[in-house]
Amino acid sequence: MEKIVEQGLLYDFYGPLLTEHQQEIYEACIYEDLSLAEAAERFEISRQGVHDLVKRCDKILKGYEEKLGLINRFNETNTGLEEIKCLIEKNKAADGSTRLTEKESNRVLEILNKIGE
Repeated sequence: MEKIVEQGLLYDFYGPLLTEHQQEIYEACIYEDLSLAEAAERFEISRQGVHDLVKRCDKILKGYEEKLGLINRFNETNTGLEEIKCLIEKNKAADGSTRLTEKESNRVLEILNKIGE
């Protein structure tokens, strides 16, 4: 299951950088969960051709992430924002105001600075 999630995430970020042909076959195999034989029949290529294309696309997509790091950056940003949200919710008063300690305020600023880089 984890591999499918990783493939989907990589494709969501970098899929448009693949050729249209690669996108069609990759989507059929990953999102529609077609077997290699089913995809081969649909696209009128060999089962081995589908297998090779999917493996090549996986390698290409992972290479983009290694070079660009957009998914890693996205995850770090979401983690930081979730931490800020928790700090604010933890310190919310009954009247709706929020008072953060100096340490918490500094942590929020640290997270925002990292996101802004």
